[in-house]
Amino acid sequence: MSSSASEPIYALQEVLGKGKGLVAIRKIHRGIRILSEEPIVRVPEAVLDSQTLPVSIRRQVDALTADQRQAFLSMYNIYADDPGSRYLGIIRTNALPFGDNVREGGIFLNTCRINYTCDNNAQKSWNDSIKRYTVHALRDIEKGEEITIYYLGVLNSRKDRQEALRRKFAFTCSYRLCSLPPDQSQESNRRLDEILKLDSLIGGDGLMGILAFLDAAQIAIANGDLARVRIFVKRAVLGWIILEGDDSPNVLQYKALTQDPSKYELYGILIKWKTAVDDIPQGLDPKELDDWLWRREKPKRPGQPADFRNRATFPGFDDLPDENDVSPEFYTSSDGFTYRPRRHWLFLAEIVDFRTLVRLQMDIKDIDGRTIPLSFRTVSGQCELKV
Repeated sequence: MSSSASEPIYALQEVLGKGKGLVAIRKIHRGIRILSEEPIVRVPEAVLDSQTLPVSIRRQVDALTADQRQAFLSMYNIYADDPGSRYLGIIRTNALPFGDNVREGGIFLNTCRINYTCDNNAQKSWNDSIKRYTVHALRDIEKGEEITIYYLGVLNSRKDRQEALRRKFAFTCSYRLCSLPPDQSQESNRRLDEILKLDSLIGGDGLMGILAFLDAAQIAIANGDLARVRIFVKRAVLGWIILEGDDSPNVLQYKALTQDPSKYELYGILIKWKTAVDDIPQGLDPKELDDWLWRREKPKRPGQPADFRNRATFPGFDDLPDENDVSPEFYTSSDGFTYRPRRHWLFLAEIVDFRTLVRLQMDIKDIDGRTIPLSFRTVSGQCELKV
C-alpha cells in the first residue's frame, strides 16, 4: 500500500547540468508518496485563450508570499526572450494539467521542479479526489539520487522523444535510454514498437503497464470469468496504488469492482468461461497460478490423463464451433482457404432424460448446467438405437 513519508525525504538542490531539482535526502522506498501539493497559481480553462489571462496570472502571482513569488520567478522559462510576458512564459513552460485531456492547470512549487529523464524513478499524477498533484516512487530511490519524472506521452523511439523535448521544453535528452549505443537503441525502439502495435490490437492503453490487467479483466468479464476478473483487477489496483496512492480515483473505482464484478456492464455477454469469483485454484505456485490466469495450455505427454475441468478440451455447448462458422479457437489455416483442427476437443454431457417414441431423443446437461435436446437420426429414420 502506498504511504506518505512522515519526515522530509527530499530537498531542492542544484543538479549538475540541470539547474535546480529535487534530490532524495534519505532512501525512498517503492510506492512511497514523495509529495502531495496544491497549485499556487491556477490557469482556469475559461480564461485560457482570452485577453484576461495575463491579468488573472499577475493578480495571483502578486497575492503570493514573498518566498512563493521568488520561487515562481526562479522557475525555468524557455520564452525568456519575451520580457513583456515573463509570467506567461513561466506558466507555458511549467504548468501541469489537472488530469488527462483537461485544459485547466496550474503551477506547483515542488512538482514543477522535478526534472525529466527517459528512465524516470517517480510518477506524477493529478488526484481529483483530493485536488492535489501527487508524486510516487516507481522504484527504490537511494539517498542523494535525483527524483525524476517523464514529461511525455507514449513515444516509441529516441528520435520522437528528442524532437518532442526540443519542441516543448527546448532541451535535448542525454540520459540513459537516449544515450544507448545505436544497436541497443534500435532494439529498445523495436520492443516499444511491438508493445504499441500489440496494444493497438487490444484497444485503449492496453499493454502499457498496469492497463494490461484491465484489458485482460474486460475480456474475462465479458466471458463471465469472474475468478480471473478479480485477480486481474487486484493486480491493476496494486499498480495504481504504486503510481497514484491508495486514495486515487482509479484505486477507489477498481477496488469496488473486485467485490462484485458481475455488476460491470460487460458481464455475461458470452458466458464463455463462466466461473464464480471464488473459483480460484488453491495450492498453485506463482508460475502455475500465472499459467492458469492467462489460460496457458500445458503441453500434454502421450498417455497423460485428461483434465476434465479444462474448458479448452471439454467445452460447454455454447463454446462449441458452429457448423457454419470457422472459429479460430478450433481451426487454423495457413492460406485462408483450407482449415485444419487446431487441437482436439470433446463435448461431454450428462443424460438427464430420454424418449424413444419415434427416434431416440435425449435431454442432456452440459458443464454449464444448460439442458440441450439431442435427437438421433438414423439411416432408416426409425429407432435402431436402443437405450
